[in-house]
Amino acid sequence: MGEKGVMYLKAVISYFWRRRWIVLALCIVTPAGFLLWFYDGPGRRWFNFYLTCTAYDVFWCLVGFFFLPKRENAAKIALGVFLVTCGLEVLQLWRPAFLQQIRSTFLGMALIGTDFVWRQFPYYIAGSLIGWLLMHLLGRGTEDGWLSDKRYSSRP
Repeated sequence: MGEKGVMYLKAVISYFWRRRWIVLALCIVTPAGFLLWFYDGPGRRWFNFYLTCTAYDVFWCLVGFFFLPKRENAAKIALGVFLVTCGLEVLQLWRPAFLQQIRSTFLGMALIGTDFVWRQFPYYIAGSLIGWLLMHLLGRGTEDGWLSDKRYSSRP
Protein backbone atom coordinates (compact mmCIF):
# COMPACT_ATOMS: atom_id res chain seq x y z
CA MET A 1 0.00 0.00 0.00
CA GLY A 2 1.41 3.36 -1.01
CA GLU A 3 1.73 6.48 1.13
CA LYS A 4 -1.59 7.86 -0.15
CA GLY A 5 -3.30 4.58 0.67
CA VAL A 6 -1.96 4.66 4.23
CA MET A 7 -3.07 8.29 4.67
CA TYR A 8 -6.53 7.39 3.35
CA LEU A 9 -6.76 4.41 5.69
CA LYS A 10 -5.73 6.58 8.68
CA ALA A 11 -8.37 9.16 7.73
CA VAL A 12 -11.08 6.48 7.53
CA ILE A 13 -10.03 4.98 10.87
CA SER A 14 -10.00 8.45 12.44
CA TYR A 15 -13.45 9.24 11.03
CA PHE A 16 -15.04 6.12 12.47
CA TRP A 17 -12.98 6.05 15.67
CA ARG A 18 -14.27 9.49 16.68
CA ARG A 19 -17.80 8.26 16.04
CA ARG A 20 -17.51 4.86 17.73
CA TRP A 21 -19.86 5.78 20.59
CA ILE A 22 -22.47 7.02 18.13
CA VAL A 23 -22.20 3.73 16.22
CA LEU A 24 -22.53 1.82 19.49
CA ALA A 25 -25.65 3.81 20.40
CA LEU A 26 -27.09 3.08 16.93
CA CYS A 27 -26.30 -0.61 17.43
CA ILE A 28 -28.42 -0.52 20.60
CA VAL A 29 -31.28 1.70 19.41
CA THR A 30 -31.83 -0.04 16.05
CA PRO A 31 -32.51 -3.56 17.34
CA ALA A 32 -34.44 -2.11 20.28
CA GLY A 33 -36.74 -0.33 17.82
CA PHE A 34 -37.35 -3.53 15.88
CA LEU A 35 -37.94 -5.48 19.09
CA LEU A 36 -40.56 -2.89 20.05
CA TRP A 37 -42.13 -3.15 16.61
CA PHE A 38 -42.40 -6.95 16.68
CA TYR A 39 -43.25 -7.28 20.38
CA ASP A 40 -46.31 -9.51 20.79
CA GLY A 41 -46.98 -9.56 24.54
CA PRO A 42 -49.08 -7.51 26.94
CA GLY A 43 -49.39 -3.87 25.89
CA ARG A 44 -48.54 -4.81 22.31
CA ARG A 45 -50.36 -1.85 20.77
CA TRP A 46 -48.49 0.66 22.93
CA PHE A 47 -45.10 -0.91 22.12
CA ASN A 48 -45.83 -1.41 18.40
CA PHE A 49 -47.56 1.86 17.57
CA TYR A 50 -46.30 4.42 20.06
CA LEU A 51 -43.01 3.52 21.71
CA THR A 52 -41.52 2.70 18.29
CA CYS A 53 -42.09 6.37 17.39
CA THR A 54 -39.71 7.34 20.17
CA ALA A 55 -37.07 4.84 18.99
CA TYR A 56 -37.56 6.07 15.39
CA ASP A 57 -36.75 9.66 16.32
CA VAL A 58 -33.79 8.66 18.50
CA PHE A 59 -32.42 6.58 15.60
CA TRP A 60 -32.63 9.46 13.12
CA CYS A 61 -31.11 11.90 15.62
CA LEU A 62 -28.12 9.58 16.01
CA VAL A 63 -27.80 9.13 12.24
CA GLY A 64 -27.74 12.90 11.80
CA PHE A 65 -25.25 13.23 14.64
CA PHE A 66 -22.99 10.64 13.03
CA PHE A 67 -22.46 13.07 10.14
CA LEU A 68 -22.45 16.26 12.25
CA PRO A 69 -20.91 15.09 15.56
CA LYS A 70 -20.61 18.38 17.39
CA ARG A 71 -22.52 19.27 20.51
CA GLU A 72 -23.78 22.54 19.03
CA ASN A 73 -25.56 20.58 16.26
CA ALA A 74 -27.63 18.49 18.69
CA ALA A 75 -30.58 20.89 19.01
CA LYS A 76 -30.72 21.56 15.26
CA ILE A 77 -30.65 17.85 14.46
CA ALA A 78 -33.30 17.01 17.06
CA LEU A 79 -35.58 19.81 15.83
CA GLY A 80 -35.04 18.78 12.20
CA VAL A 81 -35.82 15.14 12.98
CA PHE A 82 -38.95 16.16 14.88
CA LEU A 83 -40.19 18.40 12.04
CA VAL A 84 -39.50 15.79 9.36
CA THR A 85 -41.17 13.09 11.45
CA CYS A 86 -44.23 15.28 11.97
CA GLY A 87 -44.26 16.03 8.24
CA LEU A 88 -44.16 12.32 7.47
CA GLU A 89 -46.98 11.71 9.92
CA VAL A 90 -49.15 14.36 8.24
CA LEU A 91 -48.14 12.97 4.83
CA GLN A 92 -49.89 9.75 5.84
CA LEU A 93 -53.19 11.58 5.29
CA TRP A 94 -52.30 11.78 1.59
CA ARG A 95 -52.88 8.47 -0.17
CA PRO A 96 -51.79 8.57 -3.81
CA ALA A 97 -51.21 5.22 -5.50
CA PHE A 98 -47.41 5.54 -5.61
CA LEU A 99 -47.18 6.23 -1.85
CA GLN A 100 -49.58 3.39 -1.09
CA GLN A 101 -47.36 1.08 -3.12
CA ILE A 102 -44.29 2.22 -1.13
CA ARG A 103 -46.20 1.85 2.16
CA SER A 104 -47.17 -1.71 1.26
CA THR A 105 -43.53 -2.82 1.65
CA PHE A 106 -41.88 -3.42 5.03
CA LEU A 107 -39.23 -0.75 4.38
CA GLY A 108 -41.84 1.78 3.24
CA MET A 109 -44.00 1.05 6.27
CA ALA A 110 -40.98 1.40 8.57
CA LEU A 111 -39.72 4.64 7.03
CA ILE A 112 -42.84 6.62 6.15
CA GLY A 113 -45.63 4.86 8.05
CA THR A 114 -49.12 3.90 6.99
CA ASP A 115 -51.74 5.63 9.15
CA PHE A 116 -52.05 9.11 10.63
CA VAL A 117 -52.35 8.98 14.43
CA TRP A 118 -52.41 12.18 16.50
CA ARG A 119 -51.42 10.26 19.63
CA GLN A 120 -47.99 9.54 18.16
CA PHE A 121 -46.86 13.19 18.30
CA PRO A 122 -45.97 13.15 22.04
CA TYR A 123 -43.79 10.09 21.36
CA TYR A 124 -42.03 11.96 18.54
CA ILE A 125 -41.37 14.79 21.00
CA ALA A 126 -40.02 12.30 23.55
CA GLY A 127 -37.82 10.65 20.91
CA SER A 128 -36.37 13.96 19.77
CA LEU A 129 -35.72 15.00 23.36
CA ILE A 130 -34.03 11.68 24.17
CA GLY A 131 -32.07 11.98 20.92
CA TRP A 132 -31.01 15.52 21.85
CA LEU A 133 -29.91 14.31 25.29
CA LEU A 134 -27.88 11.45 23.78
CA MET A 135 -26.29 13.76 21.21
CA HIS A 136 -25.55 16.30 23.92
CA LEU A 137 -23.86 13.64 26.06
CA LEU A 138 -22.01 12.05 23.16
CA GLY A 139 -20.93 15.43 21.85
CA ARG A 140 -19.17 16.59 25.00
CA GLY A 141 -15.85 17.78 23.69
CA THR A 142 -16.13 15.87 20.42
CA GLU A 143 -12.66 16.85 19.23
CA ASP A 144 -10.73 16.76 22.51
CA GLY A 145 -13.00 14.95 24.93
CA TRP A 146 -13.88 11.36 25.60
CA LEU A 147 -15.25 10.82 22.08
CA SER A 148 -11.87 11.37 20.49
CA ASP A 149 -8.66 9.47 20.76
CA LYS A 150 -5.40 11.15 19.81
CA ARG A 151 -3.93 7.84 18.57
CA TYR A 152 -6.26 7.87 15.59
CA SER A 153 -6.48 11.56 14.91
CA SER A 154 -5.67 12.59 11.35
CA ARG A 155 -4.52 15.99 12.64
CA PRO A 156 -0.95 16.54 13.83
